[in-house]
Amino acid sequence: MKRTLYSKFIMAYILLGVLGTVLIATLGSSLIQNHILEDTGAALYKEAISLASYQANTDYSDSEAVEAAYNQLKTLSAFQDSRILILNPSGQPLIDTSKAYSSEAQKAIKNFDPAIMGSDSYITGTFHGYFKEDMVSTLVPITKNLSTKGYVSIHLPMTVIIDQKESVLGPVYIVFAILLLCSLLILALFSHSVYQPLKKITAGANEYAAGNLDYNIPVTTNDEMGYLADTLNYMSGELSKSGEYQHKFVANVSHDFRSPLTSIKGFVEAIMDGTIQPEMQDRYLKIVVDETERLEKLTQSLLTLDKLDSKGRPLHMKDFDINRTIKNTVATFEAICRKKMITIELHLESETLMVHADMEQIQQVLYNLIDNAIKFSSDNSIIKAETSERHGTVFVSVKDSGMGIPKEKQHKIWDRFYKIDSSRGKDRKGTGLGLSIVREIIAAHNQNINVISTEGVGTEFIFTLEKSKGTG
Repeated sequence: MKRTLYSKFIMAYILLGVLGTVLIATLGSSLIQNHILEDTGAALYKEAISLASYQANTDYSDSEAVEAAYNQLKTLSAFQDSRILILNPSGQPLIDTSKAYSSEAQKAIKNFDPAIMGSDSYITGTFHGYFKEDMVSTLVPITKNLSTKGYVSIHLPMTVIIDQKESVLGPVYIVFAILLLCSLLILALFSHSVYQPLKKITAGANEYAAGNLDYNIPVTTNDEMGYLADTLNYMSGELSKSGEYQHKFVANVSHDFRSPLTSIKGFVEAIMDGTIQPEMQDRYLKIVVDETERLEKLTQSLLTLDKLDSKGRPLHMKDFDINRTIKNTVATFEAICRKKMITIELHLESETLMVHADMEQIQQVLYNLIDNAIKFSSDNSIIKAETSERHGTVFVSVKDSGMGIPKEKQHKIWDRFYKIDSSRGKDRKGTGLGLSIVREIIAAHNQNINVISTEGVGTEFIFTLEKSKGTG
């Protein structure tokens, strides 16, 4: 990764810090200053109104009265760190608390305009050029008997406002720095809980892409990352098993095809070159036919499994009589049963028992199970086929009295090409696919199949089917 997710988060974090600092220094500073200015201007205006009301009774033609007013206002301005002016109606300062008291007349403020404030409670600037620095100023008329005697003007240096703004900005910067540190902790937590596991998962994906399906992603957290790692580990395990299965499948198919083909080739060559005498040829041609049938059966089984695997063989569900289907299937084994003197007993629930399933595929299941039972049953033995119905479910059982299946091998019988004991002659014609096909068909019907087996006693396969809803 040229630009990792982590580096993007670092860049975003740095950008957040820079933008936050710039916003606080510009927009935040402006908003805070305007807020302080509004509050200060309103306070000055309120104070000016109070002073104007108080000064309305002062006789400004009396020097002693003016001096007494000066002393009072001087004390107030020192307390407020402000400058207070008392102006006559023409704008001539009578009292200026920033200067020593003098009874001599001062020059009128140039271009004095008592309406300069308009509807605002304060203005900023040098107040008609009277001050050398910017001030927050307010102007209120002193009235008595509906006539204006003069004006009270209170002024506060803008440097005071700026100092107050800076005193507020200081803690704001500190809080912002703390938030940045907290977000840094969040970034560290992100790195630990998301980025590092993600790097391991990415490394694992690269290993899988390179063909190393045995690689295990070392992420064990109980969150989405852990779940993703577990899913990928499971996927790689299944792919590995699939690869092993394919190798085993090819090996088994090759072996099961090679054996009969070798026999056929050997017998045909022996007949052609005269090794087998003419009077013996019928016997060996019979073996060739048997091997050919074995190849045909294996091919058909492989095609059936392929259809079931690819879901290319849809279920043709319909209602039919499972008892009749069992009878018809059993009838196909009459010859082999007579030859081995095997009896197939039918224990059926009733005359008819309707089920809802794919009849052709269920016939395949019955055929494979009965064929399997005959194959592993001794001569002069009994095979039982039974049906029963409980709680709307039909149970079908095929039970033999053969050699049985060892307990430790019972879970393997559903594997493709698995044979309980390939060295035993009785199993030499089996493909090892019959029970795999049975399980696939039953699973496609969303039903269950189980095996009960005891060595030396026999084996019973029981599968379920959905009872037809059209029957009572």
